Amino acid sequence: QVHLVESGGGLVQAGGSLRLSCAASGLTFSRYAMGWFRQAPGKEREFVAVIIRSGDNTYYAESVKGRFTISRDNTKNTVYLQMNSLKPEDTAVYYCAASRGLYVSSRPREYDYWGQGTQLTVSS
Repeated sequence: QVHLVESGGGLVQAGGSLRLSCAASGLTFSRYAMGWFRQAPGKEREFVAVIIRSGDNTYYAESVKGRFTISRDNTKNTVYLQMNSLKPEDTAVYYCAASRGLYVSSRPREYDYWGQGTQLTVSS
């Protein structure tokens, strides 16, 4: 059974930093692209970042480009999201997701497994 478990969320002031982690089990981690999504209250789930299987390439939503960095450690079956210069509009539940597709995608429906999410709140 596949499990994705996010951690590292919390309350941070605007301008601060935080790192999210997502530990995966029950799958061959290196065969999956890993993505981060977020969902704010009353809004649809939106793409944040994705990293390909090898970790050599990454892609970001425009809203986080230059502030967030996605990375992975295939020896630890873990994907990370380093978030800097946080803004109140970054407040959301953050989800990690795994996709076995051949191509990276920003669409939630392309992802096969999801974590339960971790809350990030950025205060102004």
